[in-house]
Amino acid sequence: MSLPGRERANNFTPLRLLLALLVLLAHAPELVDGDRQREPLTWLFGTLSFGEFAVDCFFLLSGYLIVQSWLAAPHAAAYLRKRVLRIYPGFVVAALVCGFIVGPLGADPAAYAAQFWPGGFVTGIALLQTPVVPPVFAGQPHASVNGSMWTISLEFACYLTVLAAGLAGALRRRHIWLAASAALVAGALAWQLAGRALPDLARLAMCFFCGGSFYLYREQVACWPTGFITVTLVAIALLAALGSRVLAEPALATLGCWLLLRAAFAPAPALAPLRRLPDVSYGVYLYGWPVQKLLLWYWPALSPWALFVLAAPLAIALGAASWYLVEKPCLALRDWGWRKTRDSPLF
Repeated sequence: MSLPGRERANNFTPLRLLLALLVLLAHAPELVDGDRQREPLTWLFGTLSFGEFAVDCFFLLSGYLIVQSWLAAPHAAAYLRKRVLRIYPGFVVAALVCGFIVGPLGADPAAYAAQFWPGGFVTGIALLQTPVVPPVFAGQPHASVNGSMWTISLEFACYLTVLAAGLAGALRRRHIWLAASAALVAGALAWQLAGRALPDLARLAMCFFCGGSFYLYREQVACWPTGFITVTLVAIALLAALGSRVLAEPALATLGCWLLLRAAFAPAPALAPLRRLPDVSYGVYLYGWPVQKLLLWYWPALSPWALFVLAAPLAIALGAASWYLVEKPCLALRDWGWRKTRDSPLF
């Protein structure tokens, strides 16, 4: 298995799109009537949903790529500029769309406007929080204008953690990062053995740190067996662990990370056209929830599967618009005033 630091012939773009679509698939049953049990992965294993699985995988990939990004160009101001330009523009525009288009469409426009609090709305955007808006989608399960945005602030907090670790030298002393990753995995196991639900922050931090560890030890990981039998055994072990409330998350952060990166760097000529596509996954993730909520608001009889089939192409179209009109132009500014680096154009 090859896990090169700057390999461009990879499958990150199609993988991220698949993960974003899995979030929409997972949300569909719960948004219809609040019943999660029809969600495919929950139905199979009774632990994680496809939404939780996908978000964990996003953080695994992010940990790998963001640690790579810092080590490629360890300059605090340039790093922070890139992180801000990657996260904030798309988020701000999506929040504005949610606040000024989705919200009024999902409520009585006059009452919505009368209750709108500009200060709270602006503060929420600055802190990368779910938009603070008046009540919307009354009577529907999960009546939020955008229930997917809660992860974005945690993602940015992970970016700041890499910055702090880099400035402290903890990424050059990679055993420190590995020890922190191991502590998070052990803590997750202990916490769940005690019968308590793992907090979202701990879960996603564990995934991010494990992804970063795989990058820091990529040369050692590349020496591991990668044959069909090995991959099959690891996949079987992961599937078995997914049936355990205690083991599901730690196994996904470790065994799952290896399999995910194996897929990311696997030679797959059939995926070559998809590699050249724009990375619309961020926009798909940001707009998937409001698209699904509006479809249900105006057509409440939709089944979960019809909801997913209708929402997916709309979210992809909005994701493409976000990429071409917002994200890509802003990313072009990431090296303005700085020496051009070979850092990933997406991170």
